[in-house]
Amino acid sequence: AIYVTEQYRARVLAFDRLQPGRRGRVVLDLHGAVTNGNEQGLLGLAFSPDGSHLYLDSTDPTDGATHIDEFRMRPDGTADAASRRLVLRIAQPFPNHNGGQIAFGTDGELYIGMGDGGAAGDPYGNGQNRHQLLGKILRIDPQRHTTTRGYAIPTDNPFVGSNDAAPEIWLVGLRNPWRFSFDRSTGDLWIGDVGQDTYEEVDHIGAGVGGENLGWNRREGTHDYNGGARRNDDVEPVYDYRHGSAACSITGGFVYRGRTIAALRGTYVFADFCGGALTGLTLDAQGQARARDLAAHVDQPTTFGETPDGELLVASRTGTVYEVVAAR
Repeated sequence: AIYVTEQYRARVLAFDRLQPGRRGRVVLDLHGAVTNGNEQGLLGLAFSPDGSHLYLDSTDPTDGATHIDEFRMRPDGTADAASRRLVLRIAQPFPNHNGGQIAFGTDGELYIGMGDGGAAGDPYGNGQNRHQLLGKILRIDPQRHTTTRGYAIPTDNPFVGSNDAAPEIWLVGLRNPWRFSFDRSTGDLWIGDVGQDTYEEVDHIGAGVGGENLGWNRREGTHDYNGGARRNDDVEPVYDYRHGSAACSITGGFVYRGRTIAALRGTYVFADFCGGALTGLTLDAQGQARARDLAAHVDQPTTFGETPDGELLVASRTGTVYEVVAAR
């Protein structure tokens, strides 16, 4: 099945196949239990590796805090709303830049994308504050929770045992990683990090590499931000692009590992919410990026997905989910 979240209706739907006009069945309905509007709402989902539990990223209707919640899956393919268990709660100072992507890595741990807390320019400096969970990629184990905490911290997280950083942190210095994904073939992490005023960026982190600093809010893409110079330990994005009439907010995608489009295999596919053109990105042996227009367009693309066999899906804010297919 293909699972889709509805941000404002706060429902999870399942589709047996993608066909025009076909309605999905409701897996879980959280209407009224999450915030409804703007960049808040039901923002992401992930299934445990064994499929027994569903995890959701949403914002609380009372105070806007980010919630990571766990639900048991029933044999009929629906989620048990009464089984809801709070895994992690993170306070949000503003209603935007909530991140929202969650995904289990090939290592079986849950990764969580957290924006910098919102407003503009990261006014509280959360991206570079290692004691703050905002502006980070987090890595936790929600299936080994205790009576005092809703998750366990993997012992190989980069800041475990350090007094200088929260142990949940995997990566530092992000603005709003709305969508990230793992390459199902290599385990590498690809991040579409939404920029501030001028640049959008794509970050590429090798499999199992944690502790890196991606630079925000000293850097926006590969450029200084408000006079912030690059530091030696900053990891630059592999690709960035400038805002314009058809570019304003990156929607990160996936590395294509399907079978139907041979020319696309190994290519990272992403889009921009304003322009809608799908772009393919490949890296050469030296790590230099090459981008190409894939001659496909989706109005207001909000998210990407994968089918079980690696084919690529993209959803539009208009309410349509498309499958990426070869040109005829």
